[in-house]
Amino acid sequence: MPRRLRPVGADFADGPARVGAPLRMTFAARTAADPERVHRALAEDVAGWSRWFRAVTLARPVAGAGRSRREIRLVGGARFVETVMAVEAPCRYAYRVDVTNVPGPRALLEDWRLSPAGRGTVVRWTVAVDAPAPVRRALRLARPVFGAGFRDAMRGLDRYLAERPVGPVSPASGPSTGTR
Repeated sequence: MPRRLRPVGADFADGPARVGAPLRMTFAARTAADPERVHRALAEDVAGWSRWFRAVTLARPVAGAGRSRREIRLVGGARFVETVMAVEAPCRYAYRVDVTNVPGPRALLEDWRLSPAGRGTVVRWTVAVDAPAPVRRALRLARPVFGAGFRDAMRGLDRYLAERPVGPVSPASGPSTGTR
């Protein structure tokens, strides 16, 4: 059954716990691609996510008024409708979950920060969550699984970008829908 989560702002991952997320998990990895290419893959090539992030089975833009929205489906059946909260090329991409079928979270925001590192990029992914204490404990215990999935996704992103020509996202990979 779909559950509507509490809307949060782009600062949910940054603020002190009394106003921000009670749980924040941050992971970092380095990619070979420069920040501009990584940012385009995150923010513009929504359909491409399912090609490099193994846990993602479907990623597509959702039509709506105002901000950009996305639909994401994961291995195992989790579904999310998200609102993009920050697009700051080439250094940040953040979105919150508005609706999900996953029990537990009351609010959730994912924040991707990109920093140049030589010719590549350091990618920092923060998952910011408000949930009851037992759910936060379970998420902390699952931290190694999140970390392994993120590192695998960054290796997949490197392979994906290495196979694609340098330049803007093509119309075929941008706003269209795509599945694996």
